[in-house]
Amino acid sequence: MHLCIDMQNMFAEKTPWHTPWMTRVLPVVERIAGNRPAHTVFTRFIPPAKAEDVSGAWRRYFQRWAEMTRDAIDPRLLDLVPSLARLVPPAAIIDKHVYSPFVEPDLPHLLRERGADALVITGAETDVCVLAAVLGAVDFGYRVVLATDALCSSSDTTHDALLTLYRQRFAQQIEAARAATILANWQV
Repeated sequence: MHLCIDMQNMFAEKTPWHTPWMTRVLPVVERIAGNRPAHTVFTRFIPPAKAEDVSGAWRRYFQRWAEMTRDAIDPRLLDLVPSLARLVPPAAIIDKHVYSPFVEPDLPHLLRERGADALVITGAETDVCVLAAVLGAVDFGYRVVLATDALCSSSDTTHDALLTLYRQRFAQQIEAARAATILANWQV
């Protein structure tokens, strides 16, 4: 399966959470998702309506980013970027309210239902939600393959650091390859 993390308008457009690299990696993500739309799951990060709707550190986080709560933003910013949204269906969408999509019971259920044993992971941001998804996938025992040219971040430094971490500390559980290599070797 292809697990594509948070390729949404709120990260693609000029918002406080803009991820400038997204436009650079989007064609690669499109190629992977378009090659196997029925084997693709997109996640969407859905903020609370207002900071007071969540507790603990998340409340503090959304007090800091109040302009990105659902009460404050245009709802279309929550949508996938248009070129990926057109793949749904057959691609699926899992909404999440925290960094890791594995916290949402729908994702593990969907992956089990579809018989997934390996995940090709793409999306945004390498050092936040992708990190949480990768570690969740490892915890669930999936073979994890990162499409290195289909990941983006708003920080070059932490993006590079995470790729180094994945390759050096998690080499037994995480593989990293360019999309062309993944697509050439992907067998369903």
